[in-house]
Amino acid sequence: MKFTDELWASIEHIYDAILELPFIKELTNGTLPEDVFIFYLKQDTLYLAEFSRALSLAGIRSDSTKQMYDFLHFASRAVVVEQQLHQNFYEEYGTEMNPEKSPSCFAYTNFLLSTAATKDNAVNIAALLPCFWIYRKVGMEIYKNAADDNPYQDWIDTYAGEEFEESVNRAIAITNDVAADESEERLQEMKQAFIKATELEWMFWNSAYQKEQWPLQEVLEGS
Repeated sequence: MKFTDELWASIEHIYDAILELPFIKELTNGTLPEDVFIFYLKQDTLYLAEFSRALSLAGIRSDSTKQMYDFLHFASRAVVVEQQLHQNFYEEYGTEMNPEKSPSCFAYTNFLLSTAATKDNAVNIAALLPCFWIYRKVGMEIYKNAADDNPYQDWIDTYAGEEFEESVNRAIAITNDVAADESEERLQEMKQAFIKATELEWMFWNSAYQKEQWPLQEVLEGS
C-alpha cells in the first residue's frame, strides 16, 4: 500500500461528507444560487493567493530540483489559470473582488501558511495535497452527474480536465516519494496535516453555501 492510499483511507468519510454538502449537490444540478457561487469564487480567489505562497515555499524548501520546479509550476498555475477562471466569471456576473476573508478561509489559509513556515517540508507537502486531490475527486464526481446546460460548466470542466489531473497525479507522486524517506513519527505528522487540511476543505465548501461572515460583523449589521 502506498502512503497516499493510507492517507485517503483516513479521510474517505470526510470526502463522502463533502459530496453531501448542499453546495456540491446544487452546483452539480445547476441550481446553486448565483450569489452563493460568487461568494465562493471570491473566497477561493483569496484562498488561491495564499495557497500559491505555500506551494512556492514547498518548492523553495525541496531537496529535489524536480520537486522545486513542480511546486513552482503548481503555484503559477494557481495564480494564472484558476484565477483567470474566476475573473471570467466576475466579468460575466458584473462583480468585483471583495478583499475580506471569511472565517473558514482565514483558518484554512493560516493553517497552510503556518505549516509551510514552521513545520518540516514533508508535513507542508502533505497539508497541500488535499486541495489538489479533493478538488479533482469532487470535480470528476460533479462532471459525471452535472445537469445539461449547467451555468457553472466552465468551473466543472477546469477541475475535471486532463491538465489538472496531471497536476494532481504529480502531487500524489511527490507525497509518496517524500514519505519514503521519513520516519514513522514524521509520517504521522504528515497524516495529521493531511486530515486537518481535508477537514478545512469541508469547512470551506460549507462556509461558501452559508455565505459565512465574521460573528462580530453579523452582530454589528443586526444592531
